[in-house]
Amino acid sequence: METLAVRAGVSVDTVRYYQARGILHTPRRQGRVAWYDETHLARLQRIRGLQAKGFTLATIARIVDGSLDAADEALVSALADETTRPGGSRELLSVEDLSARTGIPVPVLQAVTAEGLLVPHRIGDRYGYTEGDVAAAAAGLALLGWGIPLTDLLELAADHHRATTDIARRAVALFDTHIRHRLRDDSQVDEATAAIRLVDAFRALLPATTTLVGHHFTRVLLQAALDHIEHVGTDPELDAIAAARVAEQLLDTMASR
Repeated sequence: METLAVRAGVSVDTVRYYQARGILHTPRRQGRVAWYDETHLARLQRIRGLQAKGFTLATIARIVDGSLDAADEALVSALADETTRPGGSRELLSVEDLSARTGIPVPVLQAVTAEGLLVPHRIGDRYGYTEGDVAAAAAGLALLGWGIPLTDLLELAADHHRATTDIARRAVALFDTHIRHRLRDDSQVDEATAAIRLVDAFRALLPATTTLVGHHFTRVLLQAALDHIEHVGTDPELDAIAAARVAEQLLDTMASR
């Protein structure tokens, strides 16, 4: 085992761990001696290559045992690539790093993460925070700075997280049913072509979906605010509403050109 670990560039404990997870096949044994061969080395190299792409060990296990084919591997690779955008960095901040960057105490960050206001970024089997989370934390501080109580904000975040998670899972299920399975089950499409089309579909639909969701939420939020202020607002506030609507219509007109 030691020789295999050295040749593969991993530790002996890593080899044992992969065996325990069922990712690395067991060696041939002669009495109490375990013999590893080139297939074990190739498997370890394959595992390390997939990990370098950001694949989780759970996904790697399904790939190496044949549960996922080349088309699925290509899709997972595209998903893993997406986790590094923008900037292409795979560096993650710890909660302590995020606290130092934002000035927010670690217990508060842990609380808002538990409620879904902050969602740790996942790269492979690692979780952490990014520059985007630094900006999100700053936005949260802005809300608190304007007087919104933290408890109310956490309650709202928990509701939003539950609803968003449900919608995201349903969107993934639609993609799986109507795109992934359709391509995989089409006898006229070979595996290589299915892989290309699957990745193309993902890369086209992800920005389309995020644009649609972001636009819809912003529009509904503004409309809810306008509807609310129309019922309780003063004359100056109602005048501001009218101006806001004119500005929104102007922006829509410019965006459609």
